[in-house]
Amino acid sequence: MDDQLYREYILEHYKHPHNQGTLEQADMQAHDLNPLCGDELTFQMSLDGDGRVTDVAFDGHGCAISQASASMLSDEIKGKTGEELLALDRQTILDLLGIEISATRLKCAMLSLKVVKAAALGHETEWETENP
Repeated sequence: MDDQLYREYILEHYKHPHNQGTLEQADMQAHDLNPLCGDELTFQMSLDGDGRVTDVAFDGHGCAISQASASMLSDEIKGKTGEELLALDRQTILDLLGIEISATRLKCAMLSLKVVKAAALGHETEWETENP
């Protein structure tokens, strides 16, 4: 896919996000925000008996990159265990987005990963997204 197609794909996820909303019953949940730009996300996940993500929902607001990243990642994490969630990294998000992300937009793109990892750890964490 070329950059233009990826940009359209990002806008499609922004306008029509997958898994947006809340879960009635969540086994894992975390919330965080990027105070520099105001992007804010909450992820909730339900697990099966084997500890795999069976359902996921996210809610929040922010720029197209942060919201599209959350939508794409919400699709990606279904079926994964907590260990597999913690193994996700910056490259996972960059591959999902498919375009070059400027340094100033990187925190926007990585917010969803930060929140998912916090949920997998069972608490909300404060860590810089330079090395997720």
